[in-house]
Amino acid sequence: MLPFVLEGGSVSQMPVAEGKSVQQTVELLTRKLEMLGAEKQGTFCVDCETYHTAASTLGSQGQAGKLMYVMHNSEYPLSCFALFENGPWLIADTNFDVLMVKLKGFFQSAKASKIETRGTRYQYCDFLVKVGTVTMGPSARGISVEVEYGPCVVASDCWSLLLEFLQSFLGSHTPGAPSVFGNRHDAVYGPADTMIQYMELFNKIRKQQQVPVAGIR
Repeated sequence: MLPFVLEGGSVSQMPVAEGKSVQQTVELLTRKLEMLGAEKQGTFCVDCETYHTAASTLGSQGQAGKLMYVMHNSEYPLSCFALFENGPWLIADTNFDVLMVKLKGFFQSAKASKIETRGTRYQYCDFLVKVGTVTMGPSARGISVEVEYGPCVVASDCWSLLLEFLQSFLGSHTPGAPSVFGNRHDAVYGPADTMIQYMELFNKIRKQQQVPVAGIR
């Protein structure tokens, strides 16, 4: 499945349908999937909390602070992902959250920065589809759509197949190829590639909602 351990996938945003709420648009999407023959396979959740470089570590040179995104994915319950935007990333165990508390002298949690997407998983042949509602606090901010294709381990090799499937239920809102495909053209697709796409999606939604991350940049 594209966005799994050895699979390739696409994570994208689905715009809210005209005259509809986020929840109503999610229901329209899931209805289309069920009409195609997709079957429900439980639920999923991806969350992200933002940390900024502590002011005490920046010195007096007017240095720009860095943002680090600490993320979790219910598909990998024993793992924690830490990513810098346009930078390195690492996969650790869940004790990494405890470590971040101990590193508060270097990285501080940005206020009201937590964002997550929750929804239903659908299986259709070799495709796994996850349609989620993106929320910040109590408010629904958008819709995420993740599609994974199980038999393929090199994402760029199966993008045309993914695209065709995406078009079957997203229509004109079908996304372009994810940036991670271009950066790692012949590389094996892994979990971090999926999390990078979610990080980019969450940041895009924050900007659309004009909800900046509180912290030092």
